[in-house]
Amino acid sequence: MKLKNTLIVVKDINKAKQFYYDLFGLEMIQDNDGNMILTDGLVLQEERYWKEFLKRDIIPQSNSCELYFEEADIEGFVEKLETLYPDIQYVNQLMTHSWGQTVIRFYDLDGNLIEVGTPMK
Repeated sequence: MKLKNTLIVVKDINKAKQFYYDLFGLEMIQDNDGNMILTDGLVLQEERYWKEFLKRDIIPQSNSCELYFEEADIEGFVEKLETLYPDIQYVNQLMTHSWGQTVIRFYDLDGNLIEVGTPMK
């Protein structure tokens, strides 16, 4: 068995697709009308379908999981984030952990937690 994809719930699939392309360069592989597969195994699922499937509420900013990306030029990434999405909600601004990794955490447009950090050696 192998883990194939990670699915996140979004309100507007086209805005989410643009967000993940703008910041991370992820491109659409397949569009299944409300379910979109992007490169690197990220799947966007429209909230209305997910609610219908689960019969449960969606809880944005639940902080129960995060998407993790690595970027060597973290300052350049933060500049791009601030330029393209100035109203983004941060969990923490750029910080350096005791083990030397520099990271930033923020929510995407739908409250999914994202961390971007410098590569670990």
